[in-house]
Amino acid sequence: MPSRAHLDELLEAIKGEFDNLTRETSRYQDDHHEYEIKLNQQHQELTNISNTVYELEQAHRSMKEAYEREIMKLKQELEVRDRLLEQQSLQQQAVAAQAQAHAHAQAHAQAQAQAQAQAHAQAQAQAAQSLNPTPYSQTPQQLPPPNLSSTSPPAYSNQLNKPDIFNNNSRSSVDKKTNNTLAPIAPLASSLPNPASVISAGSNNSTPSAASASNPAGSTSSATNPILHVPSISSNTSIPPITAKESSVSPSGQANNASLAADANTPATTNATINTKLSPSKKLESVEAASPSSNKAATYSGSKQLTKSQPAEEALIKRAQHNKPIPAFLKDFDAFASLPYKKQHNDYYLVYNPKIPKKVDISLVHSFDHTSVVCCVRFSKDGKFLATGCNKLTQVFSVETGDLVARLNDESSVSTNGGYDTDTGDLYIRSVCFSPDGKFLATGAEDKIIRIWDLATRTIVKYLKGHEQDIYSLDFFPDGKRLVSGSGDRTVRIWDVYNGQCSLTLSIEDGVTTVAVSPDGSLIAAGSLDRTVRVWDANKGYLVERLDSSNEYGNGHMDSVYSVTFTNQGKEIASGSLDRTIKLWSLKDLDKQPSSVSKSNCEVTYVGHKDFVLSVCCTPDDEFVLSGSKDRGVIMWNKETGEPYIMLQGHRNSVISVSVSPVLNPNGGYFATGSGDCKARIWKWERITEA
Repeated sequence: MPSRAHLDELLEAIKGEFDNLTRETSRYQDDHHEYEIKLNQQHQELTNISNTVYELEQAHRSMKEAYEREIMKLKQELEVRDRLLEQQSLQQQAVAAQAQAHAHAQAHAQAQAQAQAQAHAQAQAQAAQSLNPTPYSQTPQQLPPPNLSSTSPPAYSNQLNKPDIFNNNSRSSVDKKTNNTLAPIAPLASSLPNPASVISAGSNNSTPSAASASNPAGSTSSATNPILHVPSISSNTSIPPITAKESSVSPSGQANNASLAADANTPATTNATINTKLSPSKKLESVEAASPSSNKAATYSGSKQLTKSQPAEEALIKRAQHNKPIPAFLKDFDAFASLPYKKQHNDYYLVYNPKIPKKVDISLVHSFDHTSVVCCVRFSKDGKFLATGCNKLTQVFSVETGDLVARLNDESSVSTNGGYDTDTGDLYIRSVCFSPDGKFLATGAEDKIIRIWDLATRTIVKYLKGHEQDIYSLDFFPDGKRLVSGSGDRTVRIWDVYNGQCSLTLSIEDGVTTVAVSPDGSLIAAGSLDRTVRVWDANKGYLVERLDSSNEYGNGHMDSVYSVTFTNQGKEIASGSLDRTIKLWSLKDLDKQPSSVSKSNCEVTYVGHKDFVLSVCCTPDDEFVLSGSKDRGVIMWNKETGEPYIMLQGHRNSVISVSVSPVLNPNGGYFATGSGDCKARIWKWERITEA
């Protein structure tokens, strides 16, 4: 049995061990408290850093928006300055042309005054000579005085013909004046033009050669034939002298006659003698109308001449101008309320362009009621089916019968509260697209997901996820293996339909509103909120073109682009914008050498809508362009000239989507519209020939 002393030692050891444990526990508690304080401090620091980062993000966003506004303002100022410079240049050119014309008119007037003075002096000399006439006998080289009642003197033939161009009554007054004031016969004055240069001025319907053939004798009744033939004249032929009062042939006109005669090889060449009472501009117009085109520049070298290519180029520039006026029949429908310019039906009406012959007619085929706004419509490639998208539902209809073929609704995406994973609980289908073989239908919606539906089983076979905002536009590639999508997250994505993976992402500066694939699948076009249409190489992903106001003529869109489509030949792109216009862009220069300047220009600007243009498409033969607008109208345009043929008012709200059937009938085809009035409609368009 252990002794008491040993027991006390054991107790002391236990006590000492307990004290040690107590001290260690206290130390651990102190350390824990210290660590907790440090952790709280670090947490507070992280919170402060997070707040700072958030504030920096806010400041960055504000600065970016401010810079974007400033950049937009500077761009607008540059555009205004460019327009002002262009206007000033045009004004300077106009002033220079006016000054040139004025100088030409002054020189012409001075030359005329000199000619009149010379003719007056000559008349006085001839009058003095007639006071002491030298007896002479008529020789074969001298002709008898002309009979003024039946023929006009050769020197007057040009002048008597010319008033017929401007005034039918001028000639008879000149004839009377000539009969009353002619001086005695005198030898031919040396100051008159060479008789070989005197060529009669013909009308539009007859030529001097024809007159000569019909009247070989060389004399024509002034009362019955408007074309006075000039016979051959020898150097000794006597004609009445020309007094200053009666003369209306200017020296410049004589010089013109001589220059024209030098180039003329046939008697059918027309003369361009000008009445001095005409204004300089009228003189120039009459000379250009009567002279051969080869002599215009030589005769009036000081006047502004247009080359053959300039008028065509100016017409093309005018066709693409952005600020063209809205046609009158689109501006005021009531002004064209009567037939044949307006056709009224039960719940829609048509307005035709009164300035051009009727080209097409439109009639309603089917009307489909929906429970909400119809955001999109699209035909299948074979033209047999129409797909529509609205809130939570995609529907497929038969084009021929109008029957409902399929109702597609993804019930699995409904959350526990009965709504969808969106801010409002709604799920608007913003885009639909059939695969080329018609077996699948792709839909894009507000929940950032693309769904691929098998139309045979009415089931979803693939979800394509990756976008971060609403999906606004879809389009299949011609091979059906790839799909392109555009979203508000500022990206265009190309998807492999079979494995559901994104193969290429194209990022831009602003939200993407619309995408389209070229018919051969080589190009992708996308419109965005920054007023630009971008074109990429679909295989390599590099940007090949920007279609905006940076082109040569600065005639791009002035507001966000909401719709793009390739023409069926793939050589052009049509785009619709919130600036109320549609534009046709040429892609014919894409194969040229790369350049920092846009190579593709706007060929045509279509002006006629009174509100935002929301959808654009082309007929299969590329003859017409169709557009739908917030103004509730659909317009069919001449693709080449930009003229509106017909305007359809067939909805009670905005026309959000327009789609043309890819199948073309001998006389026309079909197109569909989707509207904010909760209706989708199929229309038939037909070519007509106005009687």
